Amino acid sequence: MLTVRAALDHLLAAVRPLTATESIATLSANGRVLAAAQAATINVPSADNTQMDGYAVRAADCASGDAVLKVTQRIPAGHVGQPLAAGTAARIFTGAMIPEGADAVVMQEQCEAGEGVVTVRHAPQAGEWIRRSGEDIHAGATILSAGTRLRAQELGLAASVGLASLPVVRRVRVAVFFTGDELTMPGEAPGGQLAPGAIYNSNRFTLRALLENLGCEITDYGIVPDTLDATRATLRLAAQEHDLIVTSGGVSVGEEDHIKPAVEAEGRLDMWQIAVKPGKPLAFGEVQQAFFLGLPGNPVSSFVTFLLFVRPFILRLQGVAGAVEPRAYTMRADFDWPKGDRRNEFLRAHINDAGGLALFPNQGSGVLTSTVWGDGLIDNPPGQAIACGDMVRFISFVDLQH
Repeated sequence: MLTVRAALDHLLAAVRPLTATESIATLSANGRVLAAAQAATINVPSADNTQMDGYAVRAADCASGDAVLKVTQRIPAGHVGQPLAAGTAARIFTGAMIPEGADAVVMQEQCEAGEGVVTVRHAPQAGEWIRRSGEDIHAGATILSAGTRLRAQELGLAASVGLASLPVVRRVRVAVFFTGDELTMPGEAPGGQLAPGAIYNSNRFTLRALLENLGCEITDYGIVPDTLDATRATLRLAAQEHDLIVTSGGVSVGEEDHIKPAVEAEGRLDMWQIAVKPGKPLAFGEVQQAFFLGLPGNPVSSFVTFLLFVRPFILRLQGVAGAVEPRAYTMRADFDWPKGDRRNEFLRAHINDAGGLALFPNQGSGVLTSTVWGDGLIDNPPGQAIACGDMVRFISFVDLQH
């Protein structure tokens, strides 16, 4: 069986990142991937300004620590003051430009206002409470690199230098379908009662939501009849307009598992047995120009293999530069796991009030309640037992799903 690392390396090496781009409003660019580096055309701040409400002064005029100065002007943010004469002060408000001649700001708590005058009971140093022009960003500096996945922080940064629009990689077009004659959609069971042997298609809801979190354009072909001809026909249709096809179920080698022969007939396929639990079977290949990833049908196996393999594949397909794998945190196990599996286990765990990790009691591949109860996955190496108090690698669902 392939290790998780080897399988992921193989997938990422095969990616052909999208090259088509579009320009969109910065306000609409959340979650998109930047197609070209962006540089500032202005300094930020654009001019020296005050960090505090107070009085703009000449530091030399306040050296006594008890200076009385005439207040000659009032400068709110967004207004430009007049040059400050010696022996005077300007009432100034946070964010307002420092007037010419002033070299310090004294916060209002250190001043006593009088009729047309202010007593400054502090001896400021030159530069005190002043934000200097360009101290955050200098004009011409690169503020965002190509391949950056845009979050709230990056959008705010882009806006701070006046970028109203941004060039981004077009969205990844993903087709999904689900195989298994046992599958039924919620609301479609006659009389609300499942037929013997039937199950609700939970994977359709899980995988679609995961794809939406990654900003994909999704075409959902629903439940495909469990026949070779129907599977082949759906693959041909899905390959025409999509970058990636994702399926759930039918990736084993049984007589009723039609994904393998269908993909082989319409394109090429690598079938992998991966040393991962939950999961194991993973299909990767191409149908025409579309990549193909086939996930196992068990609900937790499908969920976990998507997070481990499909998510980083899509991020790289989107053009994300740098690491596409989530950060793992070292945390304390507050449980015993006396016998590790021969495969790399991904255990559903919850962060408890003591700051350690509690383990869901049933780690079965069909137990979806573990994914709702849990805060993330413990990445447990093959053959590794865990004793209470051991430090383990923990990956948060927050980092895995976006």
